[in-house]
Amino acid sequence: MMLLSTAFENFESIPVKYTGEGEDLSPPLRWQDIPKGTRSLALICEDPDAPHGTWDHWLIYNIPPSIGVLAEGLKELPQGIQSFQNSWGKTGYGGPNPPSGQHRYFFTLYALDTVLQFSEGATKASLLKEIQAHTLEEATLVGVYQRKQKD
Repeated sequence: MMLLSTAFENFESIPVKYTGEGEDLSPPLRWQDIPKGTRSLALICEDPDAPHGTWDHWLIYNIPPSIGVLAEGLKELPQGIQSFQNSWGKTGYGGPNPPSGQHRYFFTLYALDTVLQFSEGATKASLLKEIQAHTLEEATLVGVYQRKQKD
């Protein structure tokens, strides 16, 4: 399975328009070669280089396997796709805006053998536990970003 973007290549810089310094749009993503038996997909975007531990930028799940693309700038998720709160306490995408230095942003797509169900108040830990128990395959795309220096 492969996760790709037309906005940046693996380990290349994420364009400003997909960051908190720019338009804060979610980047266009597409995937291919999902494994047979996939019932849903989950996508997590996180920054492990954040000063106080991993920072969650996007947590979505129950992506139907018939969908192979997430368009640029998604404000409303396609029907059936659900979202957990990111580290800003909001659902949806929040782009890179590191306090200092270059950070890495891991977009990881998980092919799952089930459709996930969560009760009210479920957390990222709940999501990760279910992902671990049901992953058929995963693919990661890493982008990097460093804030522009102010004059």
